[in-house]
Amino acid sequence: MDKYGTLIAPNTIRFERLLPGPIERVWAYLTDSEKRAKWLASGPMELRVGGDARLTWLHTSLDAAAEEAPERYRNGHSMEARITQCDPPFKLGFTWGADPARLSEVVFELTEVGNEVRMVLTHHRLPDRKDLLGVSGGWHTHLDVLVEHLNGRTAPGFWSTHAENRKVYEARIEASE
Repeated sequence: MDKYGTLIAPNTIRFERLLPGPIERVWAYLTDSEKRAKWLASGPMELRVGGDARLTWLHTSLDAAAEEAPERYRNGHSMEARITQCDPPFKLGFTWGADPARLSEVVFELTEVGNEVRMVLTHHRLPDRKDLLGVSGGWHTHLDVLVEHLNGRTAPGFWSTHAENRKVYEARIEASE
């Protein structure tokens, strides 16, 4: 399994990770605010299609080595979303973005593989190359934090890892164009 995301369409990127199970544990890290805050963002989710969700990023809450956040992220930020798919504990989808005219969709699919869980994250309908680059390094880094956390380890610093991953994705995406 390649640790890097794969462009499956010009505006869609897919990531895969193998995580320690059981599947209900991984589902909780997608849907429970406190658990999700350890690797991505906190916030409530109405777990039904059409339900409201709010993601609030505070990178100092991540289970990663402490690092100073860039100025624009020091106080955190939030995003409203709408649940687009919900089939516990197998599939969760929600809208992504602040501009209603430029919304994309994130879909998590979980499959049991023995004692592990394959997570496939697909980010659909990204509006442009800038958004594709922005989410690629971010998702990669956040998913790595989740893998480390679920394996009982602390991830390396988020921001330095994110900067490295962004450079890799710039080269990978440019090469695929």
